[in-house]
Amino acid sequence: MTDVVIAGIGQTAINEHWDKSLRQLGVEAIQAAIHDSGGLQPQALFAGNIFSASLSRQAHVGVLLADFAGLRGIEAVTVEAAGASGGAALRQGYLAIQSGMADVAVVVGVEKMTDVIGAASETALATVSDSDFEAVQGLTPAGQAALLMRRYMHEYHVPADGFAGFALAAHAHGAGNPRAMFRRAINAETYARAEMVSEPLNMFDAAPNADGAAALILTRRSLMPKDFKHPLVAIAGSAISTDMLALHDRHDLLHFESVQISTAKALRQAEISLDQVGFFEYHDAYSIFAALSLEAAGFAPRGQGWKMAADGMLELNGKLPCATMGGLKARGNPGGAVGVLQAVEAVLQLRGGAGANQLNGIRYGMIQSLGGPASTAVTHILEKLD
Repeated sequence: MTDVVIAGIGQTAINEHWDKSLRQLGVEAIQAAIHDSGGLQPQALFAGNIFSASLSRQAHVGVLLADFAGLRGIEAVTVEAAGASGGAALRQGYLAIQSGMADVAVVVGVEKMTDVIGAASETALATVSDSDFEAVQGLTPAGQAALLMRRYMHEYHVPADGFAGFALAAHAHGAGNPRAMFRRAINAETYARAEMVSEPLNMFDAAPNADGAAALILTRRSLMPKDFKHPLVAIAGSAISTDMLALHDRHDLLHFESVQISTAKALRQAEISLDQVGFFEYHDAYSIFAALSLEAAGFAPRGQGWKMAADGMLELNGKLPCATMGGLKARGNPGGAVGVLQAVEAVLQLRGGAGANQLNGIRYGMIQSLGGPASTAVTHILEKLD
């Protein structure tokens, strides 16, 4: 099988970028990735984005970014899969290189989440759920996550502070990420005092919406110069799976089946076992998503995912470091950029460029982005090559 490698990475800071437009953020990340690759020129562009049409009044994002990045004439499309949009764009870029239809591709994720606030923002966010049966009833993504969290706590007898470990680990890791939105660690008392967003979901159980962009340059290993300045990182496994869009249609509310399927497929393609995964960048838009993802992926038994966080197993020195650069919770949640940003952060870990958050002796990392409550799950296994 062809080695698809990530030859270049680029990202913006994740924050509220009042002074930058959607296109400026995207082009900044693209140009940084091209420079990091040694100047490789893409023949295709795949852009992950969710809300630009509703929040930024801009559709046709792939073409917009190709145009303003000076890549006119290349193939350019936008990929949308709710919160998994960036991961799905990466999947499309991977397939383009793997199939031989392109020699070099750029994958970019970009979102401007904070220019619209209040009811208009909530209306846009709700479009990722089932419009006819969920959004029309006033159910928001946070409300949906709160319902799942309440059911989980009831089923598995989780104490009120049971999910605190996810936020504590994320914010501790975010403190070491110079591009994170929040760079301060928190303690258990801070978590306990947090205001409720939608009971039992408190402020530290929900990732903050943010602006930002990230980009990757993909190519084949055979096309890379032998004197490339960075350690090579390959996409060893790539898989996407879906589940029912509306929660009430699922036979088991507390099992992310798409996570189970996509994880198993990606591991099988990479020809590794779960215990060889050195770190996991999960989609912690809400703490309950992190717990359910750990369980569905196979890292924890049913009802035990929260204990991994409570026992410190997800910290940088833990058994399975997760959200190693702060995750969505502390680094921020820039919508359609998330899946690409996870890949950038994973490449930094595997190259040895993660600074204060660097893990040692790691060969494989797993990244996973979710659309809604795992209505879509995209999983990639990244490998540091010899």
